[in-house]
Amino acid sequence: MIVVTGATGHVGSELIPLLAARHEPVRAVTRRPGSVAFPGDVEVVYGDGDDVRSLIAAFAGADGAFLMSAQPVGSASHPTHDLHLVEAAVRAGVRRVVKLSVYSGGGGGDVIAAWHGEAEGAVTASGIPWTLLRPGRFMSNALAWAPMLGRGDTVTVPFARQPAASIDPADIAAVAAVALCGEDHAGRAYQLSGPEVLTPADELRILADVLDRPLRLIEPSLDDARAGMAGAGMAPTLIDAAIARALDSDEGAEVLPTVPRILGRPAASFADWAARHAATFPNPTKEALQ
Repeated sequence: MIVVTGATGHVGSELIPLLAARHEPVRAVTRRPGSVAFPGDVEVVYGDGDDVRSLIAAFAGADGAFLMSAQPVGSASHPTHDLHLVEAAVRAGVRRVVKLSVYSGGGGGDVIAAWHGEAEGAVTASGIPWTLLRPGRFMSNALAWAPMLGRGDTVTVPFARQPAASIDPADIAAVAAVALCGEDHAGRAYQLSGPEVLTPADELRILADVLDRPLRLIEPSLDDARAGMAGAGMAPTLIDAAIARALDSDEGAEVLPTVPRILGRPAASFADWAARHAATFPNPTKEALQ
């Protein structure tokens, strides 16, 4: 049995059908088990990162686990959800885990690094054979543009000139499936990228071509971006760290060979991702004519 946490997230929702297609028994863990359905014999159970008892129950009898937490950095004094996931895996006697982390892991020397370093450290010190996945920017970050595109053709994108070799979450899931079901991946930390370096502005142009719409970009000022982060509840130290990473770092702006090497095929391009998700972006003009 393989437990998949974050089952409704961008990676977990792609991983579950891949494991099911391999005929692996799968248990999907979500806070809303009554609102989701997965193919085949996938078992869906309740689990909440704030409720360690629910996680212990969800992990019972599992051999493997995909660990993913959406707990915001700085929302607690420690990455408690990750710590609870590791505790549940240890108690269940899980024999291998794949942890979804971030590109730099615990590197960077700021509050973001401290958070993810502690989360990764809990996994690597658990005694369970582990694999760390460290992807860069997700292509699915573009889904944040959908509400704006439902109102018109203008998209506001902070740090729109920041380059990254963004990755399709489906490719992250495919690597996770190989690591969970294959051999020779224990004790490895894989940095993952897509096949090309693009800025969000580049991605918007590609999406415009896919949707056949004249999309326009507005990049807010640094002060406006900072105000938006503060309005979303981010602490000042976290805002400073995020802005410094956006402006002063080229983290993730490199095409890496990891995905093709592990999967034996090229990583998906942003154009591929956009074509598969085109229906997610509403078109008010087209809808008004129907």
